[in-house]
Amino acid sequence: MPQAPDAPWLVYILECADGTYYCGVTTDLDRRLAEHNGEAPGGARYTRSRRPVRVAASAPCPDRSAACSLEARIKRLPRAEKVAFLTSFSSC
Repeated sequence: MPQAPDAPWLVYILECADGTYYCGVTTDLDRRLAEHNGEAPGGARYTRSRRPVRVAASAPCPDRSAACSLEARIKRLPRAEKVAFLTSFSSC
């Protein structure tokens, strides 16, 4: 089902069953979580072997560019900084 043109972009962080984190962007978090957990087709290769996953945090961003920018910044953080970031996670 296509998204509404004004659907908000979200940055999300998943906590995997093995304790690792996965970061991504989407306009439909419920659909994306179902994909990552194998309940719907799709999902990242990374999360396929680390199920189940749960949402650790999510934040809206004004547009796709801002969401992708925040995602890239989060992915560059070392694990300890990601954990600290999760405690203060806020929008773009």
